Formats: sequence, C-alpha cells, structure tokens
Amino acid sequence: MLTPEQVLASQKANLETLFGLTAKAFEGVEKLVDLNMTASKAALIEVADNSKAAMSVKDAQELLALQATLFQPLAEKTASYSRHLYEIATTTSTEFGKAFEAQATDMQKKFMTAVDTASKNAPAGSESAVAAFKTALSAGNNALESVQKAVKQASDMAQANFHAVADTATQAAKTASRAKR
Repeated sequence: MLTPEQVLASQKANLETLFGLTAKAFEGVEKLVDLNMTASKAALIEVADNSKAAMSVKDAQELLALQATLFQPLAEKTASYSRHLYEIATTTSTEFGKAFEAQATDMQKKFMTAVDTASKNAPAGSESAVAAFKTALSAGNNALESVQKAVKQASDMAQANFHAVADTATQAAKTASRAKR
C-alpha cells in the first residue's frame, strides 16, 4: 500500500510534468506563430516588390524573364519554411516523447518495486508462480524497449529522408530556374 506521502509526492510529480509539457506545447506554438509572422511579413514585402517590378515591365519577353526569376526564390522559401515547420514539430514531439518515456520508466520501476515487495510477502510454495510472473514482466519490458528503439530509428530515418527530399527539391528548383533563363 502507498503511504499518503507517496501519493502526494506522485501527484506533485505528475503536476510538475503536466505544467512542463504545457510550457513546451506553448513554446512550440510560439515558435510556429513567430515562423508564420516572419513568413507573412516577408511575403508581403515580396509581393510589393514584385508588383512594382511587374508594373515596370515593357514587353512580354521582359515579363517572362521576371517570372522566371521569381520561381527559384519561391521554391527555396517554401522548402525553407517546410524545414522550419518540421523542426518545430520534431522538437516539440521529442520533448513530449522524453517526458512520456521518463514517466513510463518511473512507473515501471515503481511497479517492479511493488512486485518485489509482494513476492517477498508471498505465501510459501508460490515461488515458481512469482518467478514466472517476473519472467513475463521482464520479457514485456524488453519488448517495449525494442519497440521504442525501432520507433526512434524509424523517426531518425524519416527525418533524414525529409531533409534529403527538401534539399533535392531546392536543387531541382534552382536548376529549373537557371534553365529557363
């Protein structure tokens, strides 16, 4: 049985974790708002500059040349925005994952302590049942750790692939823009 002090300490730790995660969520939202405000300001300035440039065009060939020069920066900015957005999401997600992993590890330790205490107080002759239960519990914990490692590896691979695709798209946009000139 848990003592009132242990229950209180557990509740306090849970509240601290909740407030920490809430702060991390707000940090992520704040970064996202900042990214969108920066992108919006830049887009507004760019639209004004491009409108002025379009108004000064004298013929169709000059308009086509202007249009070609506008596409490359657009593709690069889109790729950059996507990278920043992905980084914000990944960072926030990683913080949540770390917190949940710490909570799961703590709960696992507490549960194992309770199992050990219960096994010490188990009636005589139940040693084999307790040993089987501990073995099953250990196997479950090992399986969980394997899944966590696999998810981390998949996440790392997805992140590497995302960056590779973004870089390739940016390079392709640059090449296509140069070819139009």
